Amino acid sequence: MDIKIIFSVIATFIGVIAFIPYLKDIFSLKTKPHIYTWLIWILTQGTAVVGILYGGGDWGALNLIVGLFFLIIVLFFSLRYGTKNITKGDTIILVLALIAVLIWWQLKQPLISVFMVSVIDTIGYFPSFRKSYQEPWSETLITWFLFAMSNIFAVLALKEYNLLTLTYLASITIANCALFLICYFRRRFVPKPLT
Repeated sequence: MDIKIIFSVIATFIGVIAFIPYLKDIFSLKTKPHIYTWLIWILTQGTAVVGILYGGGDWGALNLIVGLFFLIIVLFFSLRYGTKNITKGDTIILVLALIAVLIWWQLKQPLISVFMVSVIDTIGYFPSFRKSYQEPWSETLITWFLFAMSNIFAVLALKEYNLLTLTYLASITIANCALFLICYFRRRFVPKPLT
């Protein structure tokens, strides 16, 4: 069996496993996803998948394709169980991200699109960064760690290494690590809620 397929299966498996504690914590009201972040990620990840496939990423896109299904599930549940801590700044970020998505759709330049999607996706983390800084117990740490690990294996699964295939995966890996670290270190200063 091709090593790239093995890395892809590992990445996808870890990616699916990462959602289990997150979904469990949503239902037990420990995790409160930010709806804007998950909406932005659905748009950007879908576009990134196309870019990775176009760039020859092959099996490296499987993790993101399967992940789209789970992103939609989390978005759905964030409508009911998500944070109500939404600011005007969060709304501005969502609007800017949606405008940027519309702009790059018109460019029809894959590399520019992947760069823009990576930037938009990273901007999509900012409402969750802000919320997690204020409420570090409102996220599931293991999920963000596993997302980062899953993306590392997805990089290893890529058939071709170029800016089209690497940019998005690198940006979300860094952002996942950042969200993990924000929650991890802020938990030292913010007491765990009693409920």
